[in-house]
Amino acid sequence: MILLGKEAEKTLRGLPIARSEYVKDSSHMVKLAKKFHFPLVLKIISEKAVHKTEIKGVRIVASEAELRKNYIEMAKIAKRLKGKIMAQEFIKGRELIIGIKKDPVFGHAIMFGIGGTMVELLHDVSFRICPITERDAESMINELKYKKLLDEFRGEKAVNIKLIKNILVKVSNLPARNRKISELDINPLIANDKVAKIVDARIMLG
Repeated sequence: MILLGKEAEKTLRGLPIARSEYVKDSSHMVKLAKKFHFPLVLKIISEKAVHKTEIKGVRIVASEAELRKNYIEMAKIAKRLKGKIMAQEFIKGRELIIGIKKDPVFGHAIMFGIGGTMVELLHDVSFRICPITERDAESMINELKYKKLLDEFRGEKAVNIKLIKNILVKVSNLPARNRKISELDINPLIANDKVAKIVDARIMLG
């Protein structure tokens, strides 16, 4: 079984997650825009849309006109993929990835690295066996070759490392809470100097 969107959030309870709701129709979409404010993220939630960027399944809209135009286009894609459209608050920051995989020998292992669309290009990740301590989390962060991407950069403040460490520790404890987790993919976790929030997650149970 694969959990996506709001269904995945139930397994991730206790972790910081970007506010979001499924869009029921165009009028509901406008209400959500007023609730979350612009810019707003629209995304398609479907098992057939693992890589959302490849199908233009994630769009950031900055006005009501953009919202209506993109919603119409995405509704057609979502219908074809038998999926849903989700409206989500926009979080600005660096994109990171956290993953969990169950190994038949070692049990659950946690992975951390540079995420978003850069994950396949950089392959910059570190691993530990679950669960981990805050010290383990710090060493995982320090092992990244491109750790400087988390530092102050072009006028943007460094990300809040303390929050990232806390999230890594909490994620590493999820398998103990739910032994059915065989894979977990949080990509991206977006972090800045004030917050770090999960904006997309996929969980496989089995």
